[in-house]
Amino acid sequence: MLRGIDVSAYQSSAYDTDGLSFVFIKATEGRSYVNPKLAAQVKTARDADCVVGFYHFLWPGNITAQAEYFVSRAPERAGDLLAVDWETTGDGTHASNAEKDRFIRKVKELRPDNRVVLYSNRHFWLNIDTTSYSGDGLWIADYVTAGKPRIKAKWRFHQYTDEPLDKDVADFASKAALREWAESA
Repeated sequence: MLRGIDVSAYQSSAYDTDGLSFVFIKATEGRSYVNPKLAAQVKTARDADCVVGFYHFLWPGNITAQAEYFVSRAPERAGDLLAVDWETTGDGTHASNAEKDRFIRKVKELRPDNRVVLYSNRHFWLNIDTTSYSGDGLWIADYVTAGKPRIKAKWRFHQYTDEPLDKDVADFASKAALREWAESA
């Protein structure tokens, strides 16, 4: 298992990268928010030679506009990963299964040279999701032992805690294997 983290504007731009193979960075949310620390957080990850991923927090509605907004603001580089964060929004709603699937497909269409994955917590995956569509891979949040999420589906990334920040593992034999997978979109 490879170690990684995910960061947003809540974390420092100079986070610790010791021992990390990958970093997911929040890029956008909806159609109006861009992480103000995005450039600095990307630089920290790239300087540490981590595989870099970007995620978009999905809101219901305007799916094509959200996908276009995300790809216009997430740096475009071969081998970077793209993810959709599908969970309950601040106002208690969530994008539908059809919207989640459409967003992933639209991002794949707009960025065919990048892998696109679904981030979902265990509750959403088991109780809200009806399509099991996760693009190029599932990034599951389940706060249990690293690498042992309580689901039956194949997963690529597992967020296993949020203390003191979001920590993840990836199901790849090496950073080179992760990089090769990411670059073979």
